[in-house]
Amino acid sequence: VLYARYYMSPRDPVPRFFSFLLAFMGSMLGVVLSGNLVQLVFFWELTSLFSFLLIGYWHHNAAARDGARMALIVTSAGGLCLLVGVLVIGRIVGSYDLDEVLAAGDVIRASPLYLPALILVVLGALTKSAQFPFHFWLPHAMAAPTPVSAFLHSAAMVKLGVFLLARLWPVLSGTDAWIWIVGTAGLVTFVYGAYMAIFQHDLKGLLAYSTISHLGLITVLLGLNSPFATVAAIFHMVNHATFKASLFMGAGIIDHETGTRDIRRLNGLIRFLPISGTLSIVAAAAMAGVPLLNGFLSKEMFFAEALDVEGPLPLLDRMLPYVATVAGMFAVAYSLRFIHGVFFGPDPQGLSRTPHEPPRWMRFPIELLVFACVAVGMFPARTIGPFLDVAVRSVLGADTPQYSLAVWHGFNRPLVMSLFALAGGAALYLLLQRRLTRGTAGAPLVPDLDGRSLFDRALVLVSWRGARVLERVLGTSRLQPQLRWLVLIAVAAACWPVYRHGLDIDVLPLGHADFALAILWGIGMACAAGAAWQAKFHRLVALMLTGGAGLVTCITFVWFSAPDLALTQLLVEIVTTVLILLGLRWLPKRIPFKWTLAGARAALPRRSLDLTLALIAGGGLASVAYAVMTRVPPDTISDYFMTRAYPEGGGTNVVNVILVDFRGFDTMGEITVLGVVAIAVYALLRRFRPARESVELPTQQQVQEENTSRDDMMTPLFITRLMFPVIIVLAMYLLVRGHNLPGGGFVAGLTMAVGLILQYMAGGVRWAEARLDLRPLRLIGIGLLTACATGVGAWLFAHPFLTSHTAHVSVPLLGELHMPSAFLFDIGVFLLVVGATVLILIALSHQSIRTHRLPPS
Repeated sequence: VLYARYYMSPRDPVPRFFSFLLAFMGSMLGVVLSGNLVQLVFFWELTSLFSFLLIGYWHHNAAARDGARMALIVTSAGGLCLLVGVLVIGRIVGSYDLDEVLAAGDVIRASPLYLPALILVVLGALTKSAQFPFHFWLPHAMAAPTPVSAFLHSAAMVKLGVFLLARLWPVLSGTDAWIWIVGTAGLVTFVYGAYMAIFQHDLKGLLAYSTISHLGLITVLLGLNSPFATVAAIFHMVNHATFKASLFMGAGIIDHETGTRDIRRLNGLIRFLPISGTLSIVAAAAMAGVPLLNGFLSKEMFFAEALDVEGPLPLLDRMLPYVATVAGMFAVAYSLRFIHGVFFGPDPQGLSRTPHEPPRWMRFPIELLVFACVAVGMFPARTIGPFLDVAVRSVLGADTPQYSLAVWHGFNRPLVMSLFALAGGAALYLLLQRRLTRGTAGAPLVPDLDGRSLFDRALVLVSWRGARVLERVLGTSRLQPQLRWLVLIAVAAACWPVYRHGLDIDVLPLGHADFALAILWGIGMACAAGAAWQAKFHRLVALMLTGGAGLVTCITFVWFSAPDLALTQLLVEIVTTVLILLGLRWLPKRIPFKWTLAGARAALPRRSLDLTLALIAGGGLASVAYAVMTRVPPDTISDYFMTRAYPEGGGTNVVNVILVDFRGFDTMGEITVLGVVAIAVYALLRRFRPARESVELPTQQQVQEENTSRDDMMTPLFITRLMFPVIIVLAMYLLVRGHNLPGGGFVAGLTMAVGLILQYMAGGVRWAEARLDLRPLRLIGIGLLTACATGVGAWLFAHPFLTSHTAHVSVPLLGELHMPSAFLFDIGVFLLVVGATVLILIALSHQSIRTHRLPPS
């Protein structure tokens, strides 16, 4: 964050960058601290989402957009595999609690579902950590700002895959399948990434392939089925994050000061950047595994383990030390290219600016990291030792082996391998220097398995060609036949368990049928049927009939003594009706339809099929509802909430206590979704321009005089102005009383939104926004933060998230008041509902003051 403060340009939207970066940090912490596998997958996917936003931060750059899209698709596909793998593990163990899963290693390995679970989990890990053959997304992600690469692509996101393999190592390792799948993928990635890094001409491209290689090294160590190798893997995770983050930041300084990252144009920068250059050289030496630096220690542990591996194939066991040494030579070669090609040689030519040292505090994070590289390399037991012991024991537990972090272990075989790697890497770089200086593209002997073309072809196959195949299968590109197939598949999926197990229908005595309620429901059904019938021909009529069905639902809630539900339903109907009414004007006109007997006969088979599907789907839902309603209702749920609402939730309104206390986490998820939907609607409509026919006034309004409509609205405008303070007081009243009487944050927020909608309707967009300082995005953010802060506050008292507490406060004139902490949560709900509703209102109402879209020429 400190480095980004100086790296980012003032012309960049810096607040957005830091918002994305901090959100990604929170998602990373969620993955690391999760004690539940499903929760881990949730935060895992959040990291993919926020990394997409960070990689594509410079969205005006096509390479950034393509790299962000590639990273999102690859890692999200792996996340789906991980989700299925987690579900399989949960089915084997019977729980998703991480402690219970880690204690069930023998059960998982003995299960016939072990291999599918292993493959799915490993796919999720390999895609996240850019392992072969999913490595191609990481080099393209280098279009991101350098602070993103320094954090995400060295220490954070790409480490999630190997972190997951290490976290589940006690339960998934110990089999030949683990060695073959994990070890093979890691070994291929280790060698291939190191070789390709030598021939990269872009600084960040070189670091990207070196990251791929080092992640492959960690994966190999985890795949060796050895506790000591797992210790080395965890140690190298820390070491790699330290020197690679400093190298990325050093590359960012070079790019920032010279205007280029092309190694072929960079020479002799040590004379212009003496301090930054020295720091980068030390970090690159740690990456190469030079003694007395942290990278040397974990590399030595890897070499030692490569000599003692016992895998299922003896030939591979004997070959592994040689392969490891060759890969170590490649690492030395690309590290030397970074050092010699950038900092030594003649002065650079053709740079856009004369390089100089960056600001002091921009260099400070690199100094800290390089100091850590040196300190760990020289005094490992005193610096990293205690932290490494905690990390290792959290993974291996009682199986933690005895290991040494001494700098000198004598003149042994791992040291000989290190010396061979250092000498061979230097010789290899000297042999390839002329080719590298010429700038020949690509690597000799091995094709550049970039994966970009394959990825693009897959996208085309899935999107464009897949759509054409679907059109050929269905015989049409119209939406209705496609929806028919979706409904048919859904009905078949729902009927299958009913066919296998039947419906469990208990016989309860029928209650007394109320004739008035039956009439009311008949009206509601007629409104619903009429809305479905008129939706194609008269949108306004369909909207009015839909509102009628909603009003019937509201009255039904009142009939069954559910005032909270009735209030919410009534206000939702008002708000949604107005918002939909605002949006109807901008929809394209319907194609005129003329009924003919021949057309009706031609459409009869299609409509008969639609009617049959509708009857089957509706009848199925009715059957399920009947089966549920004829069962004996359980008393435990109702009694539980009724008896605990006041003593544990501090309120007598059971519905509200459930929403903000007992099921507060669900409510927070729902308001989060509401805020996201509002922002998405605003983003979609922000650049929308209505067509000319939508902007033109309706016929009945054109015949009026110019000032007639304005004069006619003076009385409603005056009334709505007088009503607005009353509505505000009513909203506050509903908010405050919600914990004990019908009301609450959601109802109060909708009430407040109705008052604001009236101001827009009566006064117009410009009048309302000139007098009302509405900042809906800020309201959404403050509301969500307030709700989260209420939950976090419980942690201060050593209670679970969102645990409610009640404080008794004595207020003059009012007496003693009990103030539950859930009231603060309700305030957050109130603010977010107001902000989300107003944001959608602004997005729709602004269309009336925009220029129309010109027809295509």
